[in-house]
Amino acid sequence: MREKSPYNKNNRKGRIEKQSPGRGKGIGKGNQRYTKPDSGSDSESSDKRKDTRPYSKGAGKPAFRKKWGDSDFKRSGKKGQEPPKRSTDGKTRLNKFIANSGVCSRREADMLITAGVVTVNGKIVTELGTKINPGDVVVYDGKKLTAEKKVYLLLNKPKDYITTADDPQGRKTVMELVKNAGRQRLYPVGRLDRNTTGLLIMTNDGDLAKKLTHPKHGVRKIYHVHLDKPVTKADIQEIATGVVLDNEKIVPDVIDYAGKSEDKTQVGIELHSGQNRVVRRIFESLDYKVLKLDRVVFAGLTKKDLPRGKWRYLSEKEVSFLKMIR
Repeated sequence: MREKSPYNKNNRKGRIEKQSPGRGKGIGKGNQRYTKPDSGSDSESSDKRKDTRPYSKGAGKPAFRKKWGDSDFKRSGKKGQEPPKRSTDGKTRLNKFIANSGVCSRREADMLITAGVVTVNGKIVTELGTKINPGDVVVYDGKKLTAEKKVYLLLNKPKDYITTADDPQGRKTVMELVKNAGRQRLYPVGRLDRNTTGLLIMTNDGDLAKKLTHPKHGVRKIYHVHLDKPVTKADIQEIATGVVLDNEKIVPDVIDYAGKSEDKTQVGIELHSGQNRVVRRIFESLDYKVLKLDRVVFAGLTKKDLPRGKWRYLSEKEVSFLKMIR
C-alpha cells in the first residue's frame, strides 16, 4: 500500500495553506504561504520540504515579474455589488459640466458656484447640486462654456519634470511634454516626484481622475526600485509584513528582488497606497537610499513600446477598462 504523504490536505504539518484573499493576507503567488513542519519531525519528506529561507522557491515566493500585461490586473466588480444608478432625466450637475469644459476640477467648480461667478441662462447660480438641461447656456469669466471632448493619454515621464499644470518656480513640467496633444486642457492623474520616472495618465476627465487617485479603489502601481546597497532578505520580509507610515500600516501586495540573481540592490514592489513618496519612505525607514525609482505599471497599463519622455493616446479598450475599476 502506498504510504500517505505528510503533506496531504488533512495533515497540517508542513503543508501549504490557502488563505482567504485580501490585502496583507499572504504575500506569495495565489495568497499561499508555507507553514514549516513541526520541529523534531522524523518524516523524510518533511526534511526535504523544510526551508528556512523566507522567500525560497516553493515557499510561496512573491515573484516580481519582468513583463506585465493588462490581463495581470483585470479586476471584476465585487460580488453582490450593483453598479451605480445613472440619471435618466438628461440633466447634468453644474459642477460636472464646468469640470468637463476644462476650466477646473469638480471641487474647484463648487467653489466658483458658491462664489457667485457662474451664470446659467443669464442668472447667477450659487446652490450646490444644481442641475442643468441640455442647451442651457453656462457662462464663467465672460465666456460660454462647452463640454470638451474627453482625452486620455499615457506619458512615460522622464526625470527632472514636475507633475503639475504649472510651477511658480519656473521648473519644467509634464505639460511641456504633452503640449501637442490637442487644445483640451489636460491634468496629470496623481503625482510622481521630480526624480521619479515612469507611467503617468493625463486627461481632462475629472471623474476618472478622481477614481484613479482615491484610495478606496485600490488602483495598483508597480515600481522598480534601485537602492544604494543590497537589501537583506530580513528587510524584504519586514516590508512584506507591513511598514507603519503616518500611523498607517502599508502592506505591499508583492515585493521581491528585481535584478539578476547576484544583484540585491534592485527591488520590485507593488502596492495600492496613495501616500506621498510612499516607496521612498518605506525604504528610508529601513536606512536604504533610493537612487532610482521607476513606475512600470499603473492601473494595468504598461510602458510597452513607450520610450521615456514620449506619450500616446489610450485606446477605447484601455479607457473602458479604467472606467470599470470599482
